[in-house]
Amino acid sequence: MTKKLLLLFFFNCLLLNNALIARTQTTLDYQDRIHAVSSENFMVVSQNIHATEAGYEILNKGGNAVDAAVAVGFALAVTLPRAGNLGGGGFMLIYNKENNKVETIDYRSAAPRSAKSEMFINDESNVVRFGHLVNAVPGSVAGLIKAHNNHGKLGFAEVMKPAIRLAKNGIPVTHDLKYALEWSKESLLENVTSKNKFYDKEENPIEVTSLFKQPKLAKTLFLISRKGKKAFYEGEIAKWIEKDSLGNGGLITLQDLKSYEAKDREPISINYRGYEIVSMAPVASGGLVLLQIMSILENFNLEKLGPNSAETIHLLSESMQRAYADRARYHGDPDYYDVPINKLLSREYLRERSRSIGALRTEDGKIFAGDMSKVDESPDTTHFSVIDSMGNAVSNTYTLGSSFGSGVTIEKGGFLMNNQMRNFSHFYGKSDELSLGTSEANKLEPGKRMISTQTPTLVFSPDGELFMVLGSPGGGRIPNVIAQVISNVIDHKMSYASAVMAPRINQRLEGNLELENGFSPDTINLLKAKGHNIKRSMTMGSVQAIFVEDQVIYGVADTRRPGALAKGD
Repeated sequence: MTKKLLLLFFFNCLLLNNALIARTQTTLDYQDRIHAVSSENFMVVSQNIHATEAGYEILNKGGNAVDAAVAVGFALAVTLPRAGNLGGGGFMLIYNKENNKVETIDYRSAAPRSAKSEMFINDESNVVRFGHLVNAVPGSVAGLIKAHNNHGKLGFAEVMKPAIRLAKNGIPVTHDLKYALEWSKESLLENVTSKNKFYDKEENPIEVTSLFKQPKLAKTLFLISRKGKKAFYEGEIAKWIEKDSLGNGGLITLQDLKSYEAKDREPISINYRGYEIVSMAPVASGGLVLLQIMSILENFNLEKLGPNSAETIHLLSESMQRAYADRARYHGDPDYYDVPINKLLSREYLRERSRSIGALRTEDGKIFAGDMSKVDESPDTTHFSVIDSMGNAVSNTYTLGSSFGSGVTIEKGGFLMNNQMRNFSHFYGKSDELSLGTSEANKLEPGKRMISTQTPTLVFSPDGELFMVLGSPGGGRIPNVIAQVISNVIDHKMSYASAVMAPRINQRLEGNLELENGFSPDTINLLKAKGHNIKRSMTMGSVQAIFVEDQVIYGVADTRRPGALAKGD
């Protein structure tokens, strides 16, 4: 065999070997320590076992991805009361396989018409966190119903059955629920209805393994299943909300509820190394942060630097900080503020941002020094992802704000209310310092929606096929969490489960670079040498993700939150 033929043979073998490695890195293989759940039909992934089962039940009955997502959304209001909700708000991405189109629904909570920023700042110059005052007009019911009206296949009453059944028949109390109730006493015990619902006479949380029934919530869900949006925003439930609010220092009126609308928004997207990343536009500022981070990172060879190396972490941190600097200045409700989305996502602008990253950490003041003490973004949100047998998909993130929201349970309705009014920039006009707390873009105005880092996301492969459906809770960390999972798959060729479970970092505008457990002391020392202030962190986020490859669907439920489940057929 000639030398030329030998070289050609060796080169072809090398290509084949690399192809096999790439293949095994993204599918089931015994080289991996953790594995995704696989299916050839459909998949539901959520933070709660009962909610996942509700979505699975609907898909098994012939429902589509939106039917299942709506079932999961209402079920989580029953089974994950610290984040699942009727009294909060969120964002949904819907992918229609037939027309290859992504639609989005903004159902973020909105400010009551009578709200003014001075109402929400206490004598210690802190923003009020709990109670009726910080209840914004809830959007979740409107958003879920809008999704079903536009895209649902099964009847709405059928889709609501699992949630009603769970509320009526009860669910076993888990250690996780009891634990969450223990550290949420500050807000829940201040509200008599919440106290009676979740605690005994000695103020102990409901017991583990006891059956937690919610008859009032079951009634509310039944009314919604029969009368739809009108029941919640104009009918009997709306009257319960107004009475509870105005009678306890809140601001929500029947007019506020009646005028609320879930809104269609144009999705935003970028091309990242041939993949299309699609996310929510503002007022969901997390999508814009995510896309800016990824566009800055595209200017560096992360594959060569390796996953979670000190150099890769440094670039992640610097990219995150630049995206958050823009968030503090430019992000707001687009109905009230002209957010310069095209400018913020332009390749030229982000290439310039990448050129400002050096070998050492940039000093805060050279980017933007943010006062995070005036920003309160709770990690207790929840995300779920769904794909059906036709290839349609839903990526949905919604929240009450803090764990159990404001701590307020509507007495007759049995559901919790959000505390999202704290997320406006209430210090606007009270300081010359430019920060998220003083941002003009996010200042409070009647009917306005507060910015949010919720980041439901879809990723499409270079050949245009749906590749990832993902999102996460985590408050201000959310877009950073999603950026790392996407980079782990695309840049570092990690298997899907490994990409979700890899240790995470977080960098916003404050000085600390937060690290989960799992980083070596050597890496930490190298980061310190680059000028990073290291802070150990609790786990970040809880990514509920779906990946599609070669007609096989892979579901990954992040174990950072107990009780998550991925289930396919």
